[in-house]
Order: sequence, then structure tokens, then C-alpha cells
Amino acid sequence: MKARSTFSISIERLKLRHTFTIARGSQDETPVVILSLRSGDHEGFGESSPSSFYGETVESVVESLEREREFIESADLDHYEHVLEEASERFGHSRAALCAFDTAVHDLASRRLGHPLWRLLGLDPARVPVSSFTIGLDSTERMVEKLREADRYPVIKIKLGTDRDLEIVRALREVSQATFRVDANCAWSAEEAIEKSRELASLGVEFIEQPLPPEAIDDMERVHRESALPVVADENAVVPEDVPKLAGRFHGINIKLVKCGGLRPARRMVETARALGLRVMYGCMIESSVLISAAAQIGALADWLDLDGNVLITNDPFRGVENRDGRLILPEGWVERR
Repeated sequence: MKARSTFSISIERLKLRHTFTIARGSQDETPVVILSLRSGDHEGFGESSPSSFYGETVESVVESLEREREFIESADLDHYEHVLEEASERFGHSRAALCAFDTAVHDLASRRLGHPLWRLLGLDPARVPVSSFTIGLDSTERMVEKLREADRYPVIKIKLGTDRDLEIVRALREVSQATFRVDANCAWSAEEAIEKSRELASLGVEFIEQPLPPEAIDDMERVHRESALPVVADENAVVPEDVPKLAGRFHGINIKLVKCGGLRPARRMVETARALGLRVMYGCMIESSVLISAAAQIGALADWLDLDGNVLITNDPFRGVENRDGRLILPEGWVERR
């Protein structure tokens, strides 16, 4: 008998501990879509934290999921790989909606099979890298204060994209010996990226994330060649089809489940990146423990992690993966509502 399902949708408003600012804007809270997928006695959870940068909103995600209600509730979840293959076509217009469905399907399947996904995939949780903790843009003084609050985290990601970027990193380095990573969020030119990379390297920065706007991809060849630090693609690394053109322009890619459509396309991106000699990071938006826990399930496949969305908020509606000062502890069970 087919394992059919019913689903429900809720919207949660995640409240940030601090106003979170990047080069493109600020936010104090983020709405996310939670998808509950139920089959028999089991309930799986998926999540989407859509970004207007990619043309998606909470409303568009809900609309896309409701449009596919008949498909979702009639899908044979005993064969969920085939279901997700069809879903990738049906949700082609909304990767954020696909992410909610994909992660709920994987969660439900693992519950029905009685093991967390990392175990079903044969992955070693001890090989999950330490996750960074993000310091959003602010006055230099406030960024120093935020860093002091986060002094237990050994890896810090610093949001940049101002005319005082080097001043910020110098000030932060004076109060911390943590590993630094910086994210320009598309705010620099090729010349800026190359010039700033030299001092950033001397300040102990590990790599630069998305220095240029995504449309400046050809300029990344020069940055890749002349930068004193590795460069990692974020806004240029959206879906699996993007990855081949990033070789020779970036040293690694940042995979976010909500960008690419969930765990299935994320794994395709990992495999393609490895074949091309690119390194792999998993990143996140502001998310609850549902989506952070989903990405952590395949964390052992990554070189770097930036899965801190759930520790940046004050009202996580779920319990899942535990962040112990950047070390992600994968549960034997699943995410649960608080």
C-alpha cells in the first residue's frame, strides 16, 4: 500500500537577538514557512526561509505548496527519491517551496525508517566541521561588543561591505584570536577584493565569501588568480547547474538548502563541486532548528559550515541539532516542536 500523506503549513516569525545587517539591508525578525508532513503515525517537518534577493517570499512559497497539494498528498513516499525527482520539476518556479517539501520528505522518511538521515546515509557525525558564528554589520564598536558576546565560538564570520571594512577586521582581531571568515555580500569590485585580500590575509582571515555581484562572474577569474585568500561563491552558487561555471573563478561554493531546493539538490552540488576540485561550505539564512538540523544531517560532506541561523534567534519553535560553541551535535532522533 502506498505511503500517502497529509500536510499543513504554518508561518513562524523568528526574532533576532540583534538587528542583523548585511550590505543589502537590515532585519529584526524573519518569517519562515514550516511544512508538517504526516503519514500514519509519523510527522516530518520541513522549512523554507525565502529571500527576496532570489525573488521569493513567504506568500509565494505558501502559494506554490498549496498549488501542489494534490501531488503532495497522493505521492508514494515509499519511493521518496522518485517523488523528489518529480517535485524538482513541479516546483521549478520556487526552489524555496521545494526546500520545504524536500526537507519534510527526508525527515518523514527517516522517522518511518527509524534512523536519523545521517545514519541512513552512512555519515560519521564526528566528521561534521565546526560551524562559524556570524557577526552582522554595525558600528565598529557594536561589532566588537557582539564579538565579545560570542567569544566561546572558535570560528567567526564577519559581514562586510562598507568603506571601513579593514578597520572593522583590525578592531575585531585586537580582541579575538578566533578563525575569521569574511562575507562581502556582493559589495566589492574586483580591484577592492584583490587589494583588501592582502591585509585580510595578514589579519588571519581564512577566506572571502562572494566579494563581487553575481553578474560580475567573469571578473572573478582575475580575483581567483590574484587574491591572497581563497574566494567562495554564495550568490553565484544557487543550483547544481551553476557549479561547473564556478571552477577557475572560485575556490569553493556555499550551498544553502533554501537556495537550491533542499537536501537532494544540495548533495548533487557537493558531488559536482568535488569533481571540479571545489571546496564545499553549507550556509543558511535566518532559520529555525528545522532547516539547520536538515543541513547538519549531511554536514560530514562539507569542508566548512556556517549553520548558525538558529542560535541568532530568541524564539526557536523547535529543538534539533545542538550547537555547543560551534560544534554541532546531531541528535539520535529528530527535530521536535517545543
